[in-house]
Amino acid sequence: MARKSYDSTTGNAGETQQRGGAVLTTNHGIPFSDNQNSLRAGARGPTLLEDFLLREKIFHFDHERIPERIVHARGSAAHGVFTCTDPIPGLTRASLFAEKGKQTPVFVRFSTVAGGAGSVDTPRDVRGFAVKFYTDQGNWDLVGNNIPVFFIQDAIKFPDLVHSVKMEADRGYPQAASAHDTFWDFVSLMPESLHTVIWAMSDRAIPRSLRMMEGFGVHTFKFVNETGEASFVKFHWRPVLGMQSLIWDESAKLQGADNDYHRRDLFEAIAAGDFPEWDFAVQVFDQALADSLPYDVLDPTKIIPEEIVPLRVIGRMVLNRNPDNHFAENEQAAFLPSNIVPGIDFSDDPLLQGRLFSYLDTQKSRLGTTNFHQIPVNAPKCPYANMMRDGLMQTQVPKGRANYEPNSLDQAGEDPGPRASASGFVTAPQEVAGDKLRIRSETFGDHYSQPRMYWRSMTENEQAHIASAFVFELSKVGLGHVRERVVSHLRVIEEDLGQRVADGLGIALPEPASPFRAPLDLAPSDALSIQKNWHETLKGRKVGLLIAEGSDKAGIDKLTSAIEAEGGTVFTIAPKVGPLKLKGGTLTPDGQLAGSPSVLFDAVAMILMPDQAEKLARDSAAIGFVMDAFAHLKAIGHCKGSAVILARAGIEDGEGVGPWEDLPDMARRRYWAREAGVRDLA
Repeated sequence: MARKSYDSTTGNAGETQQRGGAVLTTNHGIPFSDNQNSLRAGARGPTLLEDFLLREKIFHFDHERIPERIVHARGSAAHGVFTCTDPIPGLTRASLFAEKGKQTPVFVRFSTVAGGAGSVDTPRDVRGFAVKFYTDQGNWDLVGNNIPVFFIQDAIKFPDLVHSVKMEADRGYPQAASAHDTFWDFVSLMPESLHTVIWAMSDRAIPRSLRMMEGFGVHTFKFVNETGEASFVKFHWRPVLGMQSLIWDESAKLQGADNDYHRRDLFEAIAAGDFPEWDFAVQVFDQALADSLPYDVLDPTKIIPEEIVPLRVIGRMVLNRNPDNHFAENEQAAFLPSNIVPGIDFSDDPLLQGRLFSYLDTQKSRLGTTNFHQIPVNAPKCPYANMMRDGLMQTQVPKGRANYEPNSLDQAGEDPGPRASASGFVTAPQEVAGDKLRIRSETFGDHYSQPRMYWRSMTENEQAHIASAFVFELSKVGLGHVRERVVSHLRVIEEDLGQRVADGLGIALPEPASPFRAPLDLAPSDALSIQKNWHETLKGRKVGLLIAEGSDKAGIDKLTSAIEAEGGTVFTIAPKVGPLKLKGGTLTPDGQLAGSPSVLFDAVAMILMPDQAEKLARDSAAIGFVMDAFAHLKAIGHCKGSAVILARAGIEDGEGVGPWEDLPDMARRRYWAREAGVRDLA
């Protein structure tokens, strides 16, 4: 009979069975008799080396962490499905686009770029948007960002870029921030980065939710059809909920209120059945159009505006399942730009060409083996076979005598016919000529026209946000000559931008930089603006509702029903989280006031009895709740009793502030005109 051990956690006789689960075993299937105590020589004696249960458990724990990604270390992920809605067999023989209604499983990972795995979700940063399609032709990894351009034109500069934006080498900070000397020193010396920088200083870099940001393939790729005809293509993801951003002050406060804001938002939306969706669109164009443009389509610092090449929506992606295990799926997911399928091909974009090497190489460092493709999240869902059988952590058992091709020993190698299947990948033919040189085409030499186009495409409010972001970032730069050099570039983009940033920093306006190519006045593109394309909707949005003892349950239920009817959710907040006695019933709030600030919500409301409102009016958390909501341009709905809180905060009824009954309409938008009265902008 097995001896029961003393359970130090309960003081009772311990059982080695998980609560509601199976008996615990070692990694090799040996059942545990005791998971609370090491093997000792006597009750108070030394631990014995022969305790293989202890050694295995500690050994595994000591090696649980793998190297984090150098960039994109902090990520959130989900499973889903891609459905083709508009087949394009005339453009590509990629099977996932061949039939209307055809579905392809996907795994998607969103990420920040600069911070480590333990950093926060809401810094100003580019966001990764990587999609793994498990097609019936093999895996296709579309590894992009939420910004359609990149900082550099050639992959040889990628280590320099990342070193500059990461923590400074001598001091190990700042974490997850670009507002420091080394990054802006690099930018000031690499004007090719200016287009991405102006996007990064815009609201695009502080998204409200991962569900509300666009994604881009960044590079120009190729579609190849059955006849071998190739065309250029750029890939776009458009969120069905529409784009929405944070206010910078809101973003900064969220870093304290909820470090996991984006991760939690994505997980909870999927768990609730509010599945995030994106339309998948392509810009397809030929060489003639490429030649007609005043910039090079192989330059990853350039876009083609939708007004020139309209987007064609060809599919929809729905994320419908959260990962079962964060490490096994999110952390071990390996995305490779080199994973493409027949019908898709690479262009000669020099940044893309470097990525084809770098991503594959990095998986060996992170995952420790050339067999990383056998990890379930990385494994294709179609049959695959080759002669690469050995290597660290080979988990399959290949059969047969021959591990080479061609061979006549095993059935797989007996066919003397064509070595490649007719449906296999074939590189699109392309003439190549030229001297072997370290050189860059002069067509890559215009670094200012598209940043100017982006600036001129924004609303006045968005321009103020961009200029203010430059001021904030450069105010953290301690080197005067770096600040001046950046502003000298901004003058070339737009004189007004340079002047506003110089004024915001309190420095004299420096002489403009000398461009390699004089900038052009390209036509603005309204598609680039978040505010011009704002979706007035409650779908996917969350309202924070402040209540207390005695609040009217009928009013709470009415507001909740109205918000939910339009696809939003209500989160109830009270001074304490225990059950509340209300007028007309009881309710247990979702959160406590001090721990549920208004930065967590898209709009707020208050339904309070006068005596409770008077008490809350003396609580800084309640005053801050409405003050921040007002400063962050959100709708505020209130009852008559809660007017005392608004009065204490200095807030009057007006646009976006009114009776709680009006909140479902008011909460569909933010109130940009309010901003000039709540903060100074550049």
